Amino acid sequence: MSSKELREEQQFVSGLYARLDALRAEAEAAVRDSLRQAGNGLQARLERDVLVAERSGLLAAFDAGENGLCFGRLAFRDGRDHHIGRIGIRASDAERTPLVIDWRADVARPFYLATGHTPMGLRRRRHLTTEGRTVTALHDEILDLSDTTRTGHESADADEVLLAALDSARTGRMHDIVRTIQAEQDRIIRAPHSGVLVVEGGPGTGKTVVALHRAAYLLYAHRELLAKRAVLIVGPNPAFLGYISDVLPALGETGVLLATLGELFPGVTATGTDTPAAAEVKGRAEMADVLARALADRQRLPEPGAPLVIAHDDGDLIVDWEIAYEARAAAREADLPHNLARATFAFHVIDALTQQLADRIGHDPYGGPNFLGPDDIAQLGKGIAASPEVHAAIEELWPTLTPQRFVTDYLAEPVHLPDADAEAVRRAPGAPWTPADVPLLDEAAELLGQDDSAALARAEAARQERVAYAQGVLDVSYASRTYEFEDLDDEDAEVLLAHDIIDAERMAERHEEADHRSAAERAAADRTWAFGHIIVDEAQELSAMAWRLLMRRSPTRSMTLVGDPAQTAEAGGLGSWQDILGPYVEDRWEYRRLGVNYRTPAEIMELAAEVPRAAGQDGFEPPSSVRSTGVRPWARHAADLPAAVAEAVAAEAARASGQGRLAVIAPRDLHAALAEHLPGVTAGGAPDLTRPVVLIDPRQAKGLEFDAVLVVEPARFGTSDLYVALTRATQRLGILYGGELPKALSAAAGSDRA
Repeated sequence: MSSKELREEQQFVSGLYARLDALRAEAEAAVRDSLRQAGNGLQARLERDVLVAERSGLLAAFDAGENGLCFGRLAFRDGRDHHIGRIGIRASDAERTPLVIDWRADVARPFYLATGHTPMGLRRRRHLTTEGRTVTALHDEILDLSDTTRTGHESADADEVLLAALDSARTGRMHDIVRTIQAEQDRIIRAPHSGVLVVEGGPGTGKTVVALHRAAYLLYAHRELLAKRAVLIVGPNPAFLGYISDVLPALGETGVLLATLGELFPGVTATGTDTPAAAEVKGRAEMADVLARALADRQRLPEPGAPLVIAHDDGDLIVDWEIAYEARAAAREADLPHNLARATFAFHVIDALTQQLADRIGHDPYGGPNFLGPDDIAQLGKGIAASPEVHAAIEELWPTLTPQRFVTDYLAEPVHLPDADAEAVRRAPGAPWTPADVPLLDEAAELLGQDDSAALARAEAARQERVAYAQGVLDVSYASRTYEFEDLDDEDAEVLLAHDIIDAERMAERHEEADHRSAAERAAADRTWAFGHIIVDEAQELSAMAWRLLMRRSPTRSMTLVGDPAQTAEAGGLGSWQDILGPYVEDRWEYRRLGVNYRTPAEIMELAAEVPRAAGQDGFEPPSSVRSTGVRPWARHAADLPAAVAEAVAAEAARASGQGRLAVIAPRDLHAALAEHLPGVTAGGAPDLTRPVVLIDPRQAKGLEFDAVLVVEPARFGTSDLYVALTRATQRLGILYGGELPKALSAAAGSDRA
């Protein structure tokens, strides 16, 4: 009986792949036909590009569904029977009968939520294990005890599929958990779209992968909205983004922007590194006021008694303190960003200088009225407004600034800060930008605004040129067609000409350059883009200034924040959810906690939990590990650390037989010495997580997981960094130290296992 069940599932899945191949072939043929048949006109090319984009999206979804296309089956008590998979597939019949239900559909929820106590109408739930396109195993869970039917594939352990996935070797890339989503995770994934959802969880609770699946679900449930506005996922570092980069494509979703904080200001790549003190100062909320005050300082006045003197053919023009003061007051009252208010400042200065010149030229020495008329004064004003010297004086008093120039100038001379803080953030012009600089640049962009009047003028001039050209084409067409039909009778000459169906404006619009970038690509290039939803991983690490930046990107406050305050390591990190959200949504946010550790074995978690306990962290509650491996962590003193590390790495490689990944987590200043003893391992730069052995520090390890971890010199790590380092392993943990071993890790001391 069991062989029959397995064969039936194999045949069904084989048929699914045949259908998938047919759909893929149809999409590919449509692309080829559109490319072959498209004309050379702009409209034809546009229609072709749209079709190609749509079909390419289908092909991406088909590719995503290829691996593990169908992984479950639901048998309901009312006779319904549904297969569950990565993507929805329908038959080719007239009714387009569903063959596989997308895992995100409501009908698929019992696959993740049903229990024996709450079966949700199910008789049984089946898990399909596949290798490539072949079904290799079945695992049936009986949810209705009154159902006496047996298949021979009933699983004695309901968590068998989950545990097999957890025990599998790591590849250096995060995998989706679509086959093994647990009930507490499913409720978070499908939580309502609007508002702020906070997902807190300790190491290994799957909060990151849950957030990614939530992104996939939201894109499925709110496709029309989010496809236009895009979803932003913010991660702590480039290595982390590389680690999670395969998850959403594997779920058929590519319209998502993944970025670090340092990549959220277009045109700037933050490759520099701040000291902890500098990052902490730059991240303070009061930096917004400091920058505003520094900008006010750039709106200058001449010193009393030392006016700006502008040479003019009819005598020097004088910009004194009073003229500049009145112009500045008017500009500030306009309540516009600095660069936009500059026009008001310039108008008042030019108006004052025009009156100054008019009084001089039109002065009647005998006390009569000024003999210049309004037109004469207006002409003088045009001349002054066109004077480069006048504009140079205006630029000196109210300069046009870019965010980069303003922040560079400020960090070179950081005013309005205590001396120690100013020294910490001081930055030499030309130094690389750091991630903590990006929120300052964003704040500066808000304060400055962008005067795009010149760009708009150029665009309008180009549009008018296209309209004029289009009108010329229509005129020529009209003349030629009129000549062609001039000898026809009135009834026969009822021929539609180009003038009858289109005007020059609409014809010009058709020849505008179309923007075929995806929403995510356009969002990456636009600082003012409002995302449909934002997901922030390691959210507790972000500073107050970083949150100001992110909240500007989410005016609707539709966000999912993922993190663990117990793992806060950045000096500027807020840690507390209320501190993060209070200034923006007060208490209008929802909190969910994940309490089950799926990654870290109980033996390792027991040791790691002693670190925050020893530090006296208030309210610390470690997650409960779902499994035990029977392998306890070991710790050993080593007089020659590089040699001991090389020996331990070689031993782990022999034990793993080429399977899985090993991380050596050590202080950054030891990396060069350690790398010399580890073949194929390099120090510095972004780690390649797909290699068998990687050398990283605790900050780089955030959010990552490895089969085995070797922690070097743990006493040199802070509490949070050490806690992170100890909880990255899914199987084995070793500790090597040349100095002291933290007391919290004494339980592992003395073991010689390597």
